[in-house]
Amino acid sequence: MGVFPKLAAAFAMKQNTFTGTYTALVTPFRDNQLDADAFKKLIQRQVRGRVDGVVPVGTTGESPTLDYDEHLEVIRLAVKFAAGKIRVMAGTGANSTKEAIYLTRQAEKLGADASLQVAPYYNKPSQEGLMEHFSAIARATKLPIILYSIPGRCGIEIGISTVQRLARRHRNIVGIKEAGGNADRVSQLRQACGREFTILSGDDSLTLPFMAVGASGVVSVASNVIPKEVAQLVRAFASGKSAAALKLHESFYPLFKDLFIETNPTPCKAALALLGLCSEEVRLPLVPMTEANRRVLRATLKQCGVL
Repeated sequence: MGVFPKLAAAFAMKQNTFTGTYTALVTPFRDNQLDADAFKKLIQRQVRGRVDGVVPVGTTGESPTLDYDEHLEVIRLAVKFAAGKIRVMAGTGANSTKEAIYLTRQAEKLGADASLQVAPYYNKPSQEGLMEHFSAIARATKLPIILYSIPGRCGIEIGISTVQRLARRHRNIVGIKEAGGNADRVSQLRQACGREFTILSGDDSLTLPFMAVGASGVVSVASNVIPKEVAQLVRAFASGKSAAALKLHESFYPLFKDLFIETNPTPCKAALALLGLCSEEVRLPLVPMTEANRRVLRATLKQCGVL
């Protein structure tokens, strides 16, 4: 049990680290327009659930389908509705360095607390290209930057040595959202980057195993639906209550998996619609869930006590 008090101490080590539970928010639409009222209610629910922060306009927020004005409006509203009660880590990454810099600077002006920077997708830069891309963004802002490695969507991984070099070169590159599905990489990142560098799980089903080897929280999709429970899981493990964390993980593991029964965020929005929290509307090229998968999701929500 000796490791758990150490992990809890690491959580409290620096107030400006981004540990804990960060909800990768959906962007609610109604008639193909941003539904600001639903967005406000979703964020207020996150505050009540005691998450540590929210991530607007990430992958779950359907950022590829938003134009610049919409993208920045979602960030503005997130800052407004969070009202300083929880942090706002704005998704401002892009596969164009110029675009990422623009969005990040605007997010800083709008009052975001940090920036989530996904690896450039489709154009597949080399590790040196990644180094220059993220360095240019870091030089352009004072915001803390959380890197985001998700090779399944981007086609490339931010290498361990690249993360280490970036963290050493830029004081405002303070962490990474790790969504490669590999707990060994978490250990490698922890060894390479030290205790003060924040590692967040990018997969709800892997939050607990990742935290066991050095991650200090999660950027969660499931916490859109169950914010209190995900925050409790993370907080329990961080405070040394590993049995309580495992119980929560086991209780909600079926939901963690079935929220990805189709492409994210389609199942998440369907779940929120079943709870009466927002429309399940997604933008093309995403489409609504099949009826068969909706039945599976509904059954899982009932099994987990959410419905």
